[in-house]
Amino acid sequence: QVQLVEFGGGLVQPGGSLRLLCAASGSIVNIFVMGWYRQAPGTEREFVAAITTTYDTNYAGSVRGRFTVSRDNAKNTVYLQMDNLKPEDTAVYYCFGGLRDNRSWGQGTQVTVSS
Repeated sequence: QVQLVEFGGGLVQPGGSLRLLCAASGSIVNIFVMGWYRQAPGTEREFVAAITTTYDTNYAGSVRGRFTVSRDNAKNTVYLQMDNLKPEDTAVYYCFGGLRDNRSWGQGTQVTVSS
């Protein structure tokens, strides 16, 4: 399994943007699906977005139209562009790679949306 490390979290005002990066320790070209989950305090981890090796994407309804997931296999990196952020997007964001029975996770990066 590859090791995953997230970057790019921080504090942003409502309506602002952030871009998260997930850097893999090895090649991701053969990892069928990669993407992002998030977990807010007191809640369960929830799916945010995913992208496959054929660049098909899937989004949670709460972020569709505001977030964009992408991958750069040459850089072994997955991205999450987050626009028009809302306070309810505040959470720790986790990168994942692989199918459920053999999935790698990053350590998470905090995103806080507040004025």
